[in-house]
Amino acid sequence: MKKLYSTKSTLLTGTLFLTLAGILTRIIGFFYRIFLSRTIGAEGLGIYQLIAPVTAICFAFTAAGIQTSISKFVSMEVGRKNDAGAKTYLSIGLFISLCLSTLCSFFLYHYADFIAVSWLGDKRCTPLLAVLSFSFIPCCIHACINGYYYGLKKTAVPSLCQLTEQFARVGSVYLMYQIAVSQGKSLTLSMVVWGIVCGEAASTLVSVSVFRISDGNRRTPGKSRKNLYTCTKNLLSMAVPLTSNRIVLNLFAGFENVMLPNRLLAFGYTQSEALSVYGILTGMAMSVIMFPSVITNSVSVLLLPTISEAQAAGKRNKILYTIKKTIESCLLLGFLSTAGFLVTGNFLGNFLFNNALVGTFIATLGWLCPFLYLSSTLSSILHGLGHPGITFELNLVSCTIRILFVLLAVPVWGIRSYLWGILVSQAVTALLSIFILLRKTAGYTFGRNNIKTQK
Repeated sequence: MKKLYSTKSTLLTGTLFLTLAGILTRIIGFFYRIFLSRTIGAEGLGIYQLIAPVTAICFAFTAAGIQTSISKFVSMEVGRKNDAGAKTYLSIGLFISLCLSTLCSFFLYHYADFIAVSWLGDKRCTPLLAVLSFSFIPCCIHACINGYYYGLKKTAVPSLCQLTEQFARVGSVYLMYQIAVSQGKSLTLSMVVWGIVCGEAASTLVSVSVFRISDGNRRTPGKSRKNLYTCTKNLLSMAVPLTSNRIVLNLFAGFENVMLPNRLLAFGYTQSEALSVYGILTGMAMSVIMFPSVITNSVSVLLLPTISEAQAAGKRNKILYTIKKTIESCLLLGFLSTAGFLVTGNFLGNFLFNNALVGTFIATLGWLCPFLYLSSTLSSILHGLGHPGITFELNLVSCTIRILFVLLAVPVWGIRSYLWGILVSQAVTALLSIFILLRKTAGYTFGRNNIKTQK
């Protein structure tokens, strides 16, 4: 019981750090979205959102799977009292990620025009992609370092990096806006993307500096070639399938995001109207809906190392207790969020963005909250248990459902049918995740204060 309490305390403390940082980041992001909606307009915001799939795919290729793998194996090494092994996993992951990021940046910079025209379908994205290519190398560095600290369950450093990135991004864009206004010009989309680069660079400077201060003077024992090979093999055994899965999923999501404006054209919108509606949905309404998820995202980040460490130590009671509390908490937060958005959705849309359509989207998407929050946390638990293949299949099912709604329903019923497609996809994913976890833990039963094995 004492160990369960210690785990709960660590999880709550880490979640608190990430949640506070996330809330402040989201608040800044709200004002930033309002600022962008009033300076570049809904259509400009739609064009800006078109590059989001490219960003997601490049991050999946260069860092996402590696960061998760570093977090998992660092937590396992910490559970075995092997600090040197934990740092070895960080070094290996960082080297691999840097190589992939360099390759990705080179490709995106030189083929920005081809990607913008052939895939995104809008040549105006070309300069945005060229600027975006400079963000991936710093992004991979702080992603790997954050993964290391997530594995240690020390969330102060990632929280600081998150805040630094947001402050630098928003501050740099606002500075460029003021300079442009003083010269009689307006804010451009390329300036907004340069804000991303500035944010990633600032976050990297903070993460590297903190890591050097906290660990730079500590020397770890040398590693044999066999041990280095074993660590590399272990890291890649999880990172490769996880990265492959995320790339495939992001390709599906990218296809979905690119097709949505096109299918809105088939419904009867002009190109400007389609991009405006797309920008309102993805750049405004979804930012409101995702605000409470700052809590579940914080929990998800820490669930993976917590579950991995418990699994390495053979603590099944801890795993089951964590699963139970996760489901209860996410459902409570989800239903409270749904009720709040149903009541305040129209007000928030008009108050924050001066747009009635945003309020309609918020009120409709409010039903998404319980399933959305459950899916993210349960997916992290499945990763911690060593089942990335299951989460890939679940996410693939979710993407397929949304794509079918985009292709078949949007041309007939418009954007509302896509909103219901999102709801159906998240509900299916959440329910299947619960069912799979119940099957995985079928031999155990939850008690009030502990968990006992069924006989």
